[in-house]
Amino acid sequence: MTKYIFVTGGVLSSVGKGVTTASIAMLIKSMGYSVTAIKIDPYINVDAGTMNPYAHGEVFVTEDGGETDLDLGHYERFLNVNLSKRNNITTGQIYYSVIMKERRGEYLGATVQIIPHVTDEIKSSIRSIAKEMNADVVLVEIGGTVGDIEGLPFLEAIRQMRLEEGFYNTLFVHVALVPMLKATGEQKTKPVQHSVQELRRIGIQPDVIIARCEKPLEPEARKKIALYSNVPPEAVFSNHDVETIYEVPLVLYEQGLLRIVCERLRLEYREPDLSKWVDFVAKLKSASFKLRIAMIGKYTKLRDSYISIVEAIKHASAHQGVKPEFIWIESTDVEQGSVRVEDVLGNVDCALILPGFGKRGTEGKVKAIRYLRENNIPTLGICFGFQMMIVEFARNVLGLKDANSRELDPNTANPVVDLLPSQQNLQFMGGTMRLGAKPIKLIRGTLVYEAYKKDVVFERHRHRYAFNTKYVDVFESSGFVISGFSYDGVIEFMELKDHRFFVGTQSHPEFKSRPLNPSPLYNFFIYVSKEYARSSAR
Repeated sequence: MTKYIFVTGGVLSSVGKGVTTASIAMLIKSMGYSVTAIKIDPYINVDAGTMNPYAHGEVFVTEDGGETDLDLGHYERFLNVNLSKRNNITTGQIYYSVIMKERRGEYLGATVQIIPHVTDEIKSSIRSIAKEMNADVVLVEIGGTVGDIEGLPFLEAIRQMRLEEGFYNTLFVHVALVPMLKATGEQKTKPVQHSVQELRRIGIQPDVIIARCEKPLEPEARKKIALYSNVPPEAVFSNHDVETIYEVPLVLYEQGLLRIVCERLRLEYREPDLSKWVDFVAKLKSASFKLRIAMIGKYTKLRDSYISIVEAIKHASAHQGVKPEFIWIESTDVEQGSVRVEDVLGNVDCALILPGFGKRGTEGKVKAIRYLRENNIPTLGICFGFQMMIVEFARNVLGLKDANSRELDPNTANPVVDLLPSQQNLQFMGGTMRLGAKPIKLIRGTLVYEAYKKDVVFERHRHRYAFNTKYVDVFESSGFVISGFSYDGVIEFMELKDHRFFVGTQSHPEFKSRPLNPSPLYNFFIYVSKEYARSSAR
Protein backbone atom coordinates (compact mmCIF):
# COMPACT_ATOMS: atom_id res chain seq x y z
CA MET A 1 0.00 0.00 0.00
CA THR A 2 1.00 3.61 -0.52
CA LYS A 3 2.60 5.21 2.53
CA TYR A 4 1.62 8.75 3.49
CA ILE A 5 3.77 11.21 5.43
CA PHE A 6 1.89 14.31 6.61
CA VAL A 7 3.96 17.36 7.54
CA THR A 8 2.40 20.02 9.75
CA GLY A 9 3.85 23.23 11.16
CA GLY A 10 3.59 25.03 14.44
CA VAL A 11 4.35 28.35 16.16
CA LEU A 12 4.80 30.44 12.99
CA SER A 13 4.70 30.18 9.20
CA SER A 14 7.77 30.10 6.96
CA VAL A 15 9.52 27.96 9.56
CA GLY A 16 10.94 25.67 6.87
CA LYS A 17 8.29 23.00 6.33
CA GLY A 18 8.79 23.11 2.57
CA VAL A 19 12.52 22.43 2.70
CA THR A 20 11.98 19.81 5.42
CA THR A 21 9.33 18.05 3.32
CA ALA A 22 11.56 18.18 0.23
CA SER A 23 14.51 16.84 2.25
CA ILE A 24 12.58 13.87 3.62
CA ALA A 25 11.23 13.14 0.14
CA MET A 26 14.73 13.25 -1.36
CA LEU A 27 16.12 10.88 1.29
CA ILE A 28 13.35 8.33 0.72
CA LYS A 29 13.77 8.56 -3.04
CA SER A 30 17.52 7.98 -2.57
CA MET A 31 16.62 4.56 -1.16
CA GLY A 32 15.03 3.64 -4.49
CA TYR A 33 11.37 4.29 -3.70
CA SER A 34 8.94 6.16 -5.93
CA VAL A 35 8.11 9.43 -4.17
CA THR A 36 5.91 12.44 -4.80
CA ALA A 37 5.06 15.50 -2.72
CA ILE A 38 1.87 17.54 -2.35
CA LYS A 39 1.50 21.06 -0.97
CA ILE A 40 -1.83 21.96 0.59
CA ASP A 41 -2.53 25.69 0.84
CA PRO A 42 -5.55 26.64 2.95
CA TYR A 43 -6.21 29.95 1.19
CA ILE A 44 -9.43 30.31 -0.82
CA ASN A 45 -7.63 31.38 -4.01
CA VAL A 46 -7.88 28.62 -6.59
CA ASP A 47 -4.14 28.99 -7.21
CA ALA A 48 -1.31 31.41 -6.46
CA GLY A 49 -1.47 33.13 -9.84
CA THR A 50 -3.22 36.34 -8.82
CA MET A 51 -1.22 36.89 -5.62
CA ASN A 52 1.27 39.70 -5.09
CA PRO A 53 4.77 38.28 -4.45
CA TYR A 54 4.92 40.34 -1.26
CA ALA A 55 1.92 38.38 0.02
CA HIS A 56 3.07 34.88 -0.78
CA GLY A 57 6.51 34.92 -2.39
CA GLU A 58 7.26 33.58 -5.84
CA VAL A 59 4.62 31.95 -8.01
CA PHE A 60 6.20 28.68 -9.16
CA VAL A 61 5.10 27.43 -12.59
CA THR A 62 4.88 23.71 -13.32
CA GLU A 63 5.53 21.98 -16.63
CA ASP A 64 1.77 21.65 -17.26
CA GLY A 65 1.11 25.34 -16.59
CA GLY A 66 0.11 25.36 -12.93
CA GLU A 67 0.66 28.57 -10.96
CA THR A 68 1.59 27.11 -7.61
CA ASP A 69 3.15 27.70 -4.22
CA LEU A 70 6.93 28.19 -4.16
CA ASP A 71 7.35 25.00 -2.11
CA LEU A 72 6.69 22.97 -5.28
CA GLY A 73 9.95 24.47 -6.51
CA HIS A 74 11.73 22.98 -3.50
CA TYR A 75 10.10 19.61 -4.17
CA GLU A 76 11.13 19.60 -7.83
CA ARG A 77 14.70 20.69 -7.10
CA PHE A 78 15.27 18.16 -4.32
CA LEU A 79 13.50 15.27 -6.06
CA ASN A 80 14.78 16.14 -9.56
CA VAL A 81 11.32 15.61 -11.05
CA ASN A 82 8.64 17.60 -12.86
CA LEU A 83 5.50 17.80 -10.75
CA SER A 84 1.98 18.62 -11.89
CA LYS A 85 -0.29 21.51 -10.96
CA ARG A 86 -2.34 18.82 -9.22
CA ASN A 87 0.44 18.59 -6.62
CA ASN A 88 -0.76 21.90 -5.17
CA ILE A 89 -4.18 21.62 -3.50
CA THR A 90 -5.96 24.75 -2.25
CA THR A 91 -9.14 25.43 -0.31
CA GLY A 92 -10.41 27.22 -3.42
CA GLN A 93 -10.02 24.07 -5.52
CA ILE A 94 -11.68 21.85 -2.92
CA TYR A 95 -14.69 24.08 -2.34
CA TYR A 96 -15.09 24.74 -6.07
CA SER A 97 -15.20 20.99 -6.72
CA VAL A 98 -17.67 20.36 -3.88
CA ILE A 99 -19.97 23.19 -5.00
CA MET A 100 -19.95 21.98 -8.62
CA LYS A 101 -20.83 18.45 -7.47
CA GLU A 102 -23.69 19.85 -5.42
CA ARG A 103 -24.98 21.81 -8.42
CA ARG A 104 -24.81 18.69 -10.59
CA GLY A 105 -26.88 16.83 -8.02
CA GLU A 106 -24.20 14.38 -6.94
CA TYR A 107 -25.13 14.94 -3.28
CA LEU A 108 -28.85 14.86 -4.03
CA GLY A 109 -30.83 14.74 -0.79
CA ALA A 110 -27.82 15.48 1.42
CA THR A 111 -27.02 18.55 3.44
CA VAL A 112 -23.52 19.38 2.16
CA GLN A 113 -21.15 19.88 5.10
CA ILE A 114 -17.46 20.20 5.96
CA ILE A 115 -17.61 16.64 7.31
CA PRO A 116 -17.94 14.43 5.36
CA HIS A 117 -18.18 16.19 1.98
CA VAL A 118 -15.25 18.64 2.14
CA THR A 119 -12.96 16.22 4.00
CA ASP A 120 -13.86 13.43 1.58
CA GLU A 121 -12.94 15.71 -1.33
CA ILE A 122 -9.57 16.45 0.29
CA LYS A 123 -8.83 12.78 0.85
CA SER A 124 -9.93 11.91 -2.68
CA SER A 125 -7.58 14.56 -4.13
CA ILE A 126 -4.61 13.25 -2.16
CA ARG A 127 -5.28 9.64 -3.09
CA SER A 128 -5.85 10.39 -6.77
CA ILE A 129 -2.46 12.12 -7.00
CA ALA A 130 -0.81 9.17 -5.26
CA LYS A 131 -2.41 6.81 -7.79
CA GLU A 132 -1.62 9.03 -10.77
CA MET A 133 2.05 9.29 -9.75
CA ASN A 134 2.21 5.57 -8.87
CA ALA A 135 4.02 6.58 -5.69
CA ASP A 136 5.29 4.28 -2.97
CA VAL A 137 5.47 7.21 -0.58
CA VAL A 138 3.51 10.48 -0.71
CA LEU A 139 4.53 13.47 1.38
CA VAL A 140 1.74 15.93 2.11
CA GLU A 141 2.67 19.33 3.54
CA ILE A 142 -0.14 21.26 5.21
CA GLY A 143 0.45 24.99 4.75
CA GLY A 144 0.14 27.50 7.56
CA THR A 145 0.29 26.57 11.23
CA VAL A 146 -1.72 24.33 13.52
CA GLY A 147 -4.62 26.33 14.91
CA ASP A 148 -5.31 28.38 11.78
CA ILE A 149 -9.07 28.22 11.22
CA GLU A 150 -8.72 27.76 7.46
CA GLY A 151 -6.48 24.72 7.94
CA LEU A 152 -8.84 22.74 10.17
CA PRO A 153 -10.66 20.81 7.38
CA PHE A 154 -7.31 19.58 6.04
CA LEU A 155 -6.10 18.49 9.47
CA GLU A 156 -9.38 16.67 10.01
CA ALA A 157 -8.97 14.97 6.62
CA ILE A 158 -5.51 13.65 7.43
CA ARG A 159 -6.72 12.56 10.89
CA GLN A 160 -9.32 10.46 9.09
CA MET A 161 -6.70 9.07 6.71
CA ARG A 162 -4.80 7.63 9.68
CA LEU A 163 -7.92 5.58 10.53
CA GLU A 164 -8.64 4.58 6.94
CA GLU A 165 -5.11 3.87 5.65
CA GLY A 166 -3.84 2.28 8.85
CA PHE A 167 -1.25 3.07 11.51
CA TYR A 168 1.71 1.64 9.58
CA ASN A 169 0.81 3.44 6.36
CA THR A 170 0.65 6.97 7.80
CA LEU A 171 3.23 9.09 9.57
CA PHE A 172 2.74 12.51 11.15
CA VAL A 173 5.75 14.84 11.17
CA HIS A 174 5.44 18.12 13.06
CA VAL A 175 7.87 20.98 12.38
CA ALA A 176 7.95 23.73 15.00
CA LEU A 177 10.20 26.54 16.16
CA VAL A 178 12.48 26.27 19.17
CA PRO A 179 13.56 29.86 19.83
CA MET A 180 16.63 30.82 21.82
CA LEU A 181 16.59 33.65 24.35
CA LYS A 182 19.62 35.81 23.71
CA ALA A 183 19.70 36.97 27.33
CA THR A 184 20.21 33.44 28.68
CA GLY A 185 21.29 31.44 25.61
CA GLU A 186 18.59 28.91 26.50
CA GLN A 187 16.52 27.00 23.97
CA LYS A 188 12.84 27.32 24.86
CA THR A 189 10.62 24.31 24.13
CA LYS A 190 7.29 25.70 25.34
CA PRO A 191 6.24 26.92 21.84
CA VAL A 192 6.69 23.35 20.52
CA GLN A 193 4.84 21.90 23.50
CA HIS A 194 1.84 24.18 23.00
CA SER A 195 1.85 23.55 19.24
CA VAL A 196 1.75 19.78 19.79
CA GLN A 197 -0.99 20.18 22.39
CA GLU A 198 -3.11 22.01 19.80
CA LEU A 199 -2.42 19.24 17.28
CA ARG A 200 -3.41 16.55 19.78
CA ARG A 201 -6.52 18.47 20.74
CA ILE A 202 -7.84 18.00 17.21
CA GLY A 203 -6.96 14.32 17.21
CA ILE A 204 -3.46 14.08 15.72
CA GLN A 205 -0.55 12.67 17.70
CA PRO A 206 2.74 13.44 15.91
CA ASP A 207 5.11 10.53 15.36
CA VAL A 208 8.18 12.68 14.64
CA ILE A 209 9.08 16.17 15.86
CA ILE A 210 11.50 18.29 13.85
CA ALA A 211 12.74 21.27 15.83
CA ARG A 212 13.68 24.34 13.82
CA CYS A 213 16.33 26.13 15.81
CA GLU A 214 19.23 28.51 15.38
CA LYS A 215 21.79 26.11 16.83
CA PRO A 216 21.76 22.29 17.15
CA LEU A 217 19.12 21.10 19.59
CA GLU A 218 20.49 20.64 23.11
CA PRO A 219 20.00 17.18 24.74
CA GLU A 220 17.95 18.71 27.56
CA ALA A 221 15.64 20.45 25.06
CA ARG A 222 15.26 17.19 23.13
CA LYS A 223 14.22 15.36 26.32
CA LYS A 224 11.65 18.00 27.17
CA ILE A 225 10.13 17.95 23.70
CA ALA A 226 9.93 14.15 23.75
CA LEU A 227 8.36 14.05 27.21
CA TYR A 228 5.69 16.68 26.61
CA SER A 229 4.97 15.71 23.01
CA ASN A 230 4.58 12.01 23.82
CA VAL A 231 7.22 10.83 21.33
CA PRO A 232 10.44 8.90 22.00
CA PRO A 233 13.63 11.02 22.17
CA GLU A 234 15.04 9.30 19.07
CA ALA A 235 12.04 10.65 17.10
CA VAL A 236 12.95 14.28 17.92
CA PHE A 237 15.28 15.80 15.33
CA SER A 238 17.25 19.01 15.12
CA ASN A 239 16.82 21.07 11.97
CA HIS A 240 19.17 23.90 12.87
CA ASP A 241 20.38 26.77 10.71
CA VAL A 242 22.92 25.74 8.06
CA GLU A 243 24.86 27.59 5.41
CA THR A 244 22.69 26.28 2.57
CA ILE A 245 19.28 24.59 2.47
CA TYR A 246 20.85 21.72 0.53
CA GLU A 247 22.54 20.61 3.75
CA VAL A 248 19.19 19.89 5.42
CA PRO A 249 18.76 16.33 4.02
CA LEU A 250 22.29 15.49 5.16
CA VAL A 251 21.67 16.91 8.66
CA LEU A 252 18.48 14.84 9.03
CA TYR A 253 20.11 11.72 7.58
CA GLU A 254 23.05 11.91 9.99
CA GLN A 255 20.60 11.95 12.91
CA GLY A 256 18.94 8.72 11.74
CA LEU A 257 15.66 10.12 10.42
CA LEU A 258 15.47 7.59 7.57
CA ARG A 259 15.70 4.62 9.91
CA ILE A 260 12.94 6.00 12.12
CA VAL A 261 10.69 6.61 9.09
CA CYS A 262 11.32 3.14 7.66
CA GLU A 263 10.78 1.42 11.01
CA ARG A 264 7.56 3.29 11.66
CA LEU A 265 6.14 2.76 8.13
CA ARG A 266 7.50 -0.79 7.85
CA LEU A 267 9.51 0.12 4.77
CA GLU A 268 12.61 -1.86 3.90
CA TYR A 269 15.62 0.27 4.81
CA ARG A 270 18.13 0.66 1.99
CA GLU A 271 21.31 2.62 2.53
CA PRO A 272 21.00 5.67 0.23
CA ASP A 273 23.75 6.84 -2.09
CA LEU A 274 24.09 10.55 -1.29
CA SER A 275 27.59 10.98 -2.71
CA LYS A 276 26.59 13.28 -5.60
CA TRP A 277 24.53 15.43 -3.25
CA VAL A 278 27.42 15.63 -0.78
CA ASP A 279 29.76 16.68 -3.60
CA PHE A 280 27.34 19.40 -4.71
CA VAL A 281 27.05 20.82 -1.18
CA ALA A 282 30.84 20.72 -0.82
CA LYS A 283 31.31 22.65 -4.07
CA LEU A 284 28.69 25.18 -3.03
CA LYS A 285 30.35 25.81 0.32
CA SER A 286 34.01 25.65 -0.70
CA ALA A 287 33.93 28.03 -3.68
CA SER A 288 36.11 31.05 -2.93
CA PHE A 289 36.01 33.09 -6.16
CA LYS A 290 33.37 35.72 -5.44
CA LEU A 291 31.07 36.79 -8.24
CA ARG A 292 29.18 40.02 -7.59
CA ILE A 293 25.73 39.66 -9.12
CA ALA A 294 23.35 42.62 -9.30
CA MET A 295 19.73 41.55 -8.76
CA ILE A 296 17.57 44.34 -10.17
CA GLY A 297 13.88 44.06 -9.37
CA LYS A 298 10.83 45.61 -7.72
CA TYR A 299 10.13 43.01 -5.02
CA THR A 300 13.61 42.88 -3.49
CA LYS A 301 12.34 43.50 0.06
CA LEU A 302 11.03 39.91 0.01
CA ARG A 303 13.77 37.74 -1.48
CA ASP A 304 11.37 34.77 -1.73
CA SER A 305 9.83 36.64 -4.68
CA TYR A 306 12.81 35.46 -6.75
CA ILE A 307 13.68 32.21 -4.97
CA SER A 308 13.93 30.01 -8.10
CA ILE A 309 16.29 32.50 -9.76
CA VAL A 310 18.47 32.62 -6.66
CA GLU A 311 18.60 28.83 -6.50
CA ALA A 312 19.35 28.54 -10.24
CA ILE A 313 22.30 30.87 -9.75
CA LYS A 314 23.51 28.77 -6.83
CA HIS A 315 23.27 25.57 -8.90
CA ALA A 316 25.29 27.13 -11.73
CA SER A 317 27.76 28.73 -9.31
CA ALA A 318 28.56 25.38 -7.70
CA HIS A 319 29.08 23.92 -11.16
CA GLN A 320 31.37 26.81 -12.16
CA GLY A 321 33.25 26.97 -8.85
CA VAL A 322 32.21 30.50 -7.89
CA LYS A 323 30.64 31.97 -4.76
CA PRO A 324 27.71 34.24 -5.68
CA GLU A 325 27.48 37.55 -3.84
CA PHE A 326 23.99 38.94 -4.41
CA ILE A 327 23.70 42.73 -4.61
CA TRP A 328 20.00 43.55 -4.35
CA ILE A 329 18.90 46.71 -6.15
CA GLU A 330 15.35 47.99 -5.77
CA SER A 331 14.44 49.39 -9.19
CA THR A 332 11.95 51.81 -7.61
CA ASP A 333 14.83 53.48 -5.75
CA VAL A 334 16.70 53.90 -9.04
CA GLU A 335 13.56 55.26 -10.67
CA GLN A 336 13.00 57.81 -7.91
CA GLY A 337 16.63 58.92 -7.95
CA SER A 338 17.46 57.94 -4.37
CA VAL A 339 20.02 55.48 -5.80
CA ARG A 340 22.41 56.31 -8.66
CA VAL A 341 22.94 53.60 -11.27
CA GLU A 342 26.70 54.13 -11.48
CA ASP A 343 27.03 53.84 -7.70
CA VAL A 344 25.31 50.45 -7.45
CA LEU A 345 26.43 48.93 -10.75
CA GLY A 346 29.93 50.33 -11.06
CA ASN A 347 31.50 47.41 -9.23
CA VAL A 348 29.41 44.38 -10.27
CA ASP A 349 30.49 41.44 -12.41
CA CYS A 350 27.08 40.75 -13.96
CA ALA A 351 23.39 41.51 -13.55
CA LEU A 352 19.96 39.89 -13.61
CA ILE A 353 16.99 41.98 -14.75
CA LEU A 354 14.30 40.30 -12.70
CA PRO A 355 10.68 39.56 -13.69
CA GLY A 356 7.61 41.37 -12.38
CA PHE A 357 4.36 43.04 -13.34
CA GLY A 358 3.11 46.62 -13.38
CA LYS A 359 4.52 50.09 -13.93
CA ARG A 360 6.25 50.77 -10.59
CA GLY A 361 10.03 50.58 -10.86
CA THR A 362 10.14 50.00 -14.62
CA GLU A 363 11.97 53.23 -15.49
CA GLY A 364 14.55 52.29 -12.87
CA LYS A 365 15.10 49.01 -14.70
CA VAL A 366 15.47 50.87 -18.01
CA LYS A 367 18.15 53.14 -16.50
CA ALA A 368 20.04 50.15 -15.12
CA ILE A 369 19.82 48.25 -18.41
CA ARG A 370 21.28 51.17 -20.34
CA TYR A 371 24.28 51.35 -18.02
CA LEU A 372 24.86 47.58 -18.26
CA ARG A 373 24.58 47.58 -22.06
CA GLU A 374 26.85 50.58 -22.58
CA ASN A 375 29.48 49.23 -20.18
CA ASN A 376 29.54 45.72 -21.69
CA ILE A 377 28.59 44.03 -18.39
CA PRO A 378 27.09 40.50 -18.70
CA THR A 379 23.33 40.89 -18.39
CA LEU A 380 20.48 38.39 -18.36
CA GLY A 381 16.85 39.55 -18.55
CA ILE A 382 14.05 37.23 -17.46
CA CYS A 383 10.48 37.62 -18.80
CA PHE A 384 9.45 41.19 -17.89
CA GLY A 385 13.17 41.95 -17.47
CA PHE A 386 13.66 40.93 -21.11
CA GLN A 387 10.77 43.18 -22.14
CA MET A 388 12.45 46.14 -20.42
CA MET A 389 15.66 45.34 -22.35
CA ILE A 390 13.60 45.67 -25.54
CA VAL A 391 12.15 49.00 -24.40
CA GLU A 392 15.59 50.38 -23.44
CA PHE A 393 17.15 49.37 -26.75
CA ALA A 394 14.28 50.87 -28.74
CA ARG A 395 14.56 54.20 -26.94
CA ASN A 396 18.32 54.64 -26.68
CA VAL A 397 19.63 52.83 -29.77
CA LEU A 398 16.79 52.92 -32.28
CA GLY A 399 15.77 56.46 -31.29
CA LEU A 400 12.14 55.55 -30.59
CA LYS A 401 11.96 57.81 -27.54
CA ASP A 402 8.32 57.00 -26.79
CA ALA A 403 8.76 53.22 -27.11
CA ASN A 404 7.12 51.21 -24.36
CA SER A 405 5.09 48.14 -23.50
CA ARG A 406 1.33 48.38 -23.88
CA GLU A 407 1.11 46.99 -20.36
CA LEU A 408 2.74 50.17 -19.07
CA ASP A 409 1.39 52.66 -21.63
CA PRO A 410 -1.65 51.47 -23.60
CA ASN A 411 -1.43 54.54 -25.84
CA THR A 412 2.26 54.38 -26.76
CA ALA A 413 3.00 55.14 -30.41
CA ASN A 414 5.71 52.47 -30.48
CA PRO A 415 4.48 49.35 -28.64
CA VAL A 416 7.67 47.31 -28.95
CA VAL A 417 6.14 44.97 -26.35
CA ASP A 418 2.50 44.14 -26.98
CA LEU A 419 -0.33 41.98 -25.66
CA LEU A 420 -0.38 38.53 -27.23
CA PRO A 421 -3.40 37.85 -29.49
CA SER A 422 -4.35 34.90 -27.27
CA GLN A 423 -4.61 37.26 -24.28
CA GLN A 424 -7.18 39.62 -25.74
CA ASN A 425 -10.82 39.77 -24.56
CA LEU A 426 -10.34 37.39 -21.63
CA GLN A 427 -13.05 37.21 -18.98
CA PHE A 428 -10.88 35.91 -16.14
CA MET A 429 -7.48 36.97 -14.80
CA GLY A 430 -6.63 33.75 -12.96
CA GLY A 431 -5.04 30.89 -14.89
CA THR A 432 -5.28 32.61 -18.29
CA MET A 433 -1.69 33.68 -18.99
CA ARG A 434 0.56 31.88 -21.45
CA LEU A 435 1.64 29.21 -19.01
CA GLY A 436 3.81 26.11 -18.79
CA ALA A 437 6.45 24.49 -20.97
CA LYS A 438 6.64 25.43 -24.67
CA PRO A 439 9.00 24.13 -27.38
CA ILE A 440 11.52 26.76 -28.49
CA LYS A 441 13.56 26.61 -31.71
CA LEU A 442 17.07 28.00 -31.20
CA ILE A 443 19.18 29.72 -33.84
CA ARG A 444 22.60 28.20 -34.43
CA GLY A 445 25.60 30.48 -34.03
CA THR A 446 24.07 32.43 -31.14
CA LEU A 447 25.13 32.59 -27.51
CA VAL A 448 21.84 30.99 -26.52
CA TYR A 449 22.53 28.03 -28.79
CA GLU A 450 26.02 27.78 -27.33
CA ALA A 451 24.43 27.61 -23.87
CA TYR A 452 21.92 24.85 -24.69
CA LYS A 453 23.71 23.07 -27.54
CA LYS A 454 20.30 21.91 -28.83
CA ASP A 455 18.06 22.90 -31.72
CA VAL A 456 14.86 22.68 -29.67
CA VAL A 457 14.44 23.21 -25.92
CA PHE A 458 11.42 23.28 -23.60
CA GLU A 459 11.18 26.11 -21.06
CA ARG A 460 8.30 27.28 -18.87
CA HIS A 461 6.39 30.52 -19.24
CA ARG A 462 4.15 32.94 -17.38
CA HIS A 463 3.27 36.09 -19.34
CA ARG A 464 0.65 37.99 -21.34
CA TYR A 465 2.92 40.39 -23.27
CA ALA A 466 5.79 39.71 -25.65
CA PHE A 467 8.12 41.36 -28.17
CA ASN A 468 6.12 42.93 -30.98
CA THR A 469 7.25 41.08 -34.12
CA LYS A 470 6.47 44.15 -36.27
CA TYR A 471 9.77 45.56 -35.00
CA VAL A 472 11.93 42.49 -35.75
CA ASP A 473 13.71 43.93 -38.81
CA VAL A 474 14.67 47.26 -37.22
CA PHE A 475 15.97 45.51 -34.07
CA GLU A 476 17.99 42.93 -35.98
CA SER A 477 19.46 45.50 -38.35
CA SER A 478 20.82 47.32 -35.29
CA GLY A 479 22.36 44.20 -33.74
CA PHE A 480 19.70 43.02 -31.24
CA VAL A 481 18.97 39.68 -32.88
CA ILE A 482 16.56 36.80 -32.33
CA SER A 483 18.21 33.66 -30.98
CA GLY A 484 15.10 31.57 -30.26
CA PHE A 485 11.38 31.50 -31.05
CA SER A 486 8.33 29.39 -30.29
CA TYR A 487 6.23 27.69 -32.91
CA ASP A 488 3.26 29.85 -31.93
CA GLY A 489 5.18 32.94 -33.07
CA VAL A 490 6.49 34.26 -29.75
CA ILE A 491 10.06 35.60 -29.76
CA GLU A 492 11.66 33.68 -26.88
CA PHE A 493 15.31 34.74 -26.88
CA MET A 494 17.16 37.82 -28.13
CA GLU A 495 20.78 38.84 -27.75
CA LEU A 496 22.95 41.80 -28.63
CA LYS A 497 25.77 41.21 -31.10
CA ASP A 498 29.23 42.49 -30.17
CA HIS A 499 28.33 42.45 -26.47
CA ARG A 500 29.95 40.16 -23.94
CA PHE A 501 26.55 38.78 -22.87
CA PHE A 502 23.35 40.78 -23.28
CA VAL A 503 20.61 38.16 -23.46
CA GLY A 504 16.90 38.28 -22.72
CA THR A 505 14.39 35.46 -22.53
CA GLN A 506 10.62 35.48 -22.38
CA SER A 507 10.75 32.14 -20.56
CA HIS A 508 11.68 31.21 -16.98
CA PRO A 509 14.57 28.73 -17.27
CA GLU A 510 15.10 28.92 -13.48
CA PHE A 511 12.02 26.75 -12.89
CA LYS A 512 13.79 23.72 -14.42
CA SER A 513 17.19 24.21 -12.80
CA ARG A 514 18.32 21.41 -10.46
CA PRO A 515 21.21 21.18 -7.97
CA LEU A 516 22.88 18.36 -9.92
CA ASN A 517 21.71 19.62 -13.33
CA PRO A 518 21.82 23.43 -13.53
CA SER A 519 19.87 25.39 -16.12
CA PRO A 520 22.02 25.59 -19.30
CA LEU A 521 21.27 29.30 -19.72
CA TYR A 522 22.11 30.23 -16.13
CA ASN A 523 25.16 27.98 -16.22
CA PHE A 524 26.51 29.69 -19.35
CA PHE A 525 25.67 33.13 -17.94
CA ILE A 526 27.67 32.41 -14.78
CA TYR A 527 30.53 30.99 -16.86
CA VAL A 528 30.74 34.13 -19.04
CA SER A 529 30.45 36.37 -15.97
CA LYS A 530 33.23 34.46 -14.21
CA GLU A 531 35.54 34.90 -17.19
CA TYR A 532 34.69 38.61 -17.33
CA ALA A 533 35.39 39.00 -13.60
CA ARG A 534 38.74 37.26 -13.95
CA SER A 535 39.79 39.45 -16.85
CA SER A 536 38.64 42.75 -15.36
CA ALA A 537 40.47 44.67 -12.65
CA ARG A 538 39.17 43.86 -9.19
